[in-house]
Amino acid sequence: MTTSKRSYMQRLGLVSIALMSACFLSQAVSAQDDQATGQSFVDNFERLDTGRWYISDGWNNGAYQNCTWSRKQVSVKDGTLQLQFTQSKTGDRNYACGEIQTMKRYGYGTYEARYRTAKGPGLNSAFFTYIGPTDKKPHDEIDFEVLGKNPGQVQVNQYISAKGGNEKLVPVAGGADQDFNDYAFVWEKDRLRYYVNGKLVQEVTDPSKIPTNAQKIFFSLWGTDTLSGWMGKFAYSGEPATMEIKRVAFTAAGEKCLFPESITCKLD
Repeated sequence: MTTSKRSYMQRLGLVSIALMSACFLSQAVSAQDDQATGQSFVDNFERLDTGRWYISDGWNNGAYQNCTWSRKQVSVKDGTLQLQFTQSKTGDRNYACGEIQTMKRYGYGTYEARYRTAKGPGLNSAFFTYIGPTDKKPHDEIDFEVLGKNPGQVQVNQYISAKGGNEKLVPVAGGADQDFNDYAFVWEKDRLRYYVNGKLVQEVTDPSKIPTNAQKIFFSLWGTDTLSGWMGKFAYSGEPATMEIKRVAFTAAGEKCLFPESITCKLD
């Protein structure tokens, strides 16, 4: 082999290695993008950790929502996160409401919250996980929603690539708006289980009905003038309505339970 040909082959080899390295790096970055970034945690809301939580402020989710998200409706008092719905002209809505969401995304594991829901027809007190087009991902979601028209029940549901239709209504003894109750779901690759006050109330094993994308954790309180068939006919009581959250926790799959009351401590 001549010197010139050897030099050419060496250069070709270096180019090939560079291309392969770029390819592998691209694949690695893509894989990292798909991974959850959030670690296990327990938040008892002694304060609002702005390193963990983002407060929705200044917009609404569409024509069906009769309130504008406002940071003024989010506060912590006596170890309880409070989300309010109140009559207050905000943006182009006559009502203001509260929502928080995590900065990071979370994957398979156990999600738990202890809270009391707001009172009033046309209101929705929700604890859920979500990811979607604004995050350049398909719409995946896992829900606990208490509709103010019937606080004796909580609706569980999940969306996979924007497809829902998996609703189930589950009783909440004594009423979700009367006292604090524990809501949890255990999300695994091949199984999704919902719990209310430690009792299994729904189990999903059909892979086509289990979300796969890491999601953010949300708490929200909002109202509607248009979805009366689902949420009830909205009627403002004249006083602010409040959703109160005492604790939220995420335990990553395979990790030990983080607090004595955790459903993770009781699972196989």
